[in-house]
Amino acid sequence: MSFFPKIAFQYEVEEYLTKVFRNNELITALGTQEAENKYQSLLSHLSHPPAFTTVRVNTHLASVKHVKKLLFEEIQKQFKGLQVPVLEHPKLQDILLIPVIGPRRDLKQHASEVIVGAQCGYAVLRGAHVYVPGIVSTSRFVKAGDLVSVYSDIEGKCKRGAKEFDGVKVFLGNGISEFSRSEIFSSSGPLKGLGVRMIEPVYLSPSFDNVLPSNLFLQNLPSVVVSHILNPQPGEKILDMCAAPGGKTTHLATLMHDQGEVIAMDKIANKVKKIKQNAELLQLNCIKAFCYDGTKALSAEKGEDKQEGPPFLPESFDRILLDAPCSGMGQRPNMAYSSTLKEVTSYQPLQRKLFTVAVKLLKPGGVLVYSTCTITLSENEEQVAWALKTFPCLQLHPQEPHLGGEGMKGAGLSLDQLKLLQRFDPSAVTLQGMDIDSLQDSREEDLISLANKDCIGFFIAKFIKSNTK
Repeated sequence: MSFFPKIAFQYEVEEYLTKVFRNNELITALGTQEAENKYQSLLSHLSHPPAFTTVRVNTHLASVKHVKKLLFEEIQKQFKGLQVPVLEHPKLQDILLIPVIGPRRDLKQHASEVIVGAQCGYAVLRGAHVYVPGIVSTSRFVKAGDLVSVYSDIEGKCKRGAKEFDGVKVFLGNGISEFSRSEIFSSSGPLKGLGVRMIEPVYLSPSFDNVLPSNLFLQNLPSVVVSHILNPQPGEKILDMCAAPGGKTTHLATLMHDQGEVIAMDKIANKVKKIKQNAELLQLNCIKAFCYDGTKALSAEKGEDKQEGPPFLPESFDRILLDAPCSGMGQRPNMAYSSTLKEVTSYQPLQRKLFTVAVKLLKPGGVLVYSTCTITLSENEEQVAWALKTFPCLQLHPQEPHLGGEGMKGAGLSLDQLKLLQRFDPSAVTLQGMDIDSLQDSREEDLISLANKDCIGFFIAKFIKSNTK
């Protein structure tokens, strides 16, 4: 039940992906038609938001039960008494799941239009209001207080300040404009703040603007799974190599009861600032964040390691998370993926550089978890095959919890190896909408099962470094 068009790629990227999802191993296992159906289903899923909003509870400050009660009250307020449940996950006991209602097909579209950029549009589909910087154009006579229909310019072709736009646009719902057109595009400089308050979004998700900010962290379900798989223990020294904006970093610190040391690195200063802000907001003290390039984090110096920041001596860390920079094709919703093939294929060598450093920084007996939010073989299963061949000291290990599917065929890995990997593939379920009636009739275990599958595209591999050199 596709509401939006399938995700669109540049021609070369589409050709590349088609080959990936029609590789010989896959075709032999599934047959041509089944492989093609899965691929087309995936493209449809990627343009739609996941079926649930996932929030991680900061258990360092509050219990899940307490936050669940507060969140339920907040959602009732936002949804004007609509009975949308807040679910606890039986295997991820620090998250809460809120079903997303939609797509709502009966919304009336109004004459006054507001066009927003693609990124702003995706945020609206996941529950956000429209902020002024995201507005690209409005109809000629829009005034503060007007009822407006909001559309996403998914191809980025609308000129800023245009009075009308006939290009490809996708309806996101209706809202009330907080400003007039002249105020939004004022010559005295760009406004900030709330631009359109969404009152009838196509997908109904709660807004988390200033909602329980110290108790909740908005995070995709597979991103929460990663930290549980790394399973950091109090008192250990942990490295989060590519850590911004700090969701996984703060989760690791929480799982360790804020005891030990979590070193977080990112090479962009503003992103490191965000990690520090999140650590402060969630009141976690064991995090130390550094602006540093992970590929250069290994020190060649021998002797005493007196400095607390990078570069680090070999075998400095008990556990390492490498949530690697990637092509990001698993992110949802995304209706038009803009990266070129050159950009898509640039990630594999970078990931290998980071991985090589991670292996050297890991203590013997230590755990290395590698993850991406993309769907390609080259950044996922191929990287595992390369790592096992390049580093004989590494062994693949079972993952707990294992909520996604097994790895994808096509990289030459054995069936046993593929079973140890975890690939979250949104096409594992039929694309379906959710309305209040079907929600009331659903069993909780069926909803949890849907949440495990209808999430972003994601990949996880867990390695143990053997004690033998």
